[in-house]
Amino acid sequence: MAKFAVILAAAGRSSRFGDSGKKKPFVDLKGKAIWLRSMEPFLAHKDLAQAIIVVSPDDFEWFKEKFRPNIAFMDIELVTGGAERADSVLNALEAVRSDIDYIAVHDAARPLITKAWVDSVFKAAERTGAAIPAAPITSTIKRVENDAIAETVSREGLWAAQTPQVFKRQLLIDAYASRGDYVATDEAQLVERLGHPVAIVETPAMNIKITTQDDLRTAAALLDALPKENKLRPLHPFADEKPDLFS
Repeated sequence: MAKFAVILAAAGRSSRFGDSGKKKPFVDLKGKAIWLRSMEPFLAHKDLAQAIIVVSPDDFEWFKEKFRPNIAFMDIELVTGGAERADSVLNALEAVRSDIDYIAVHDAARPLITKAWVDSVFKAAERTGAAIPAAPITSTIKRVENDAIAETVSREGLWAAQTPQVFKRQLLIDAYASRGDYVATDEAQLVERLGHPVAIVETPAMNIKITTQDDLRTAAALLDALPKENKLRPLHPFADEKPDLFS
């Protein structure tokens, strides 16, 4: 049976969030921190063997104290982030155990992921070695220059990438080792540079990443519309009963 690890990237600066006092992964979303909602579906997966969250050095001690019960109960490892997202993920890669077969990298600010969608991407990664969730672009796309439309771009074949992005352990390690000064916006971009195909798993566009305050309001509205998962119960130390993580 394959073993999976998840890396939750929570070390960003949240510069576009519009609240200088709060970083988006740590903000409350209907009674629960965003990062907790992002992590829980992975912990419910029967093949998950390791969970890591990457936090900025500035937030590390505060986070460890604030969420100490959750970290202990959910058996989550904390890793210090770097200057950029890629540096943070690289730090986490160094903490991944050698017996792990596949690594998932997920945005801590993408809390609407469901266990079913995680399952789909995990299965695709096992078949192909590299897989990401994505949604086809349905809007008309405009390329803009100087605040005016320069051209209308065909949306044929265009997909909006999401996370979790899942790869064979060594493939992702090799992709990061070969990045040099290349600046990638996601892990799939680094794997693509190695010439390895990355499979797409069609996932609803509601699997949004919270970047702005408007996104937070949208996520709150969408939360109740998520597909219900009867076996996914709250994963926190004060739940009425212990969840079955391997159902």
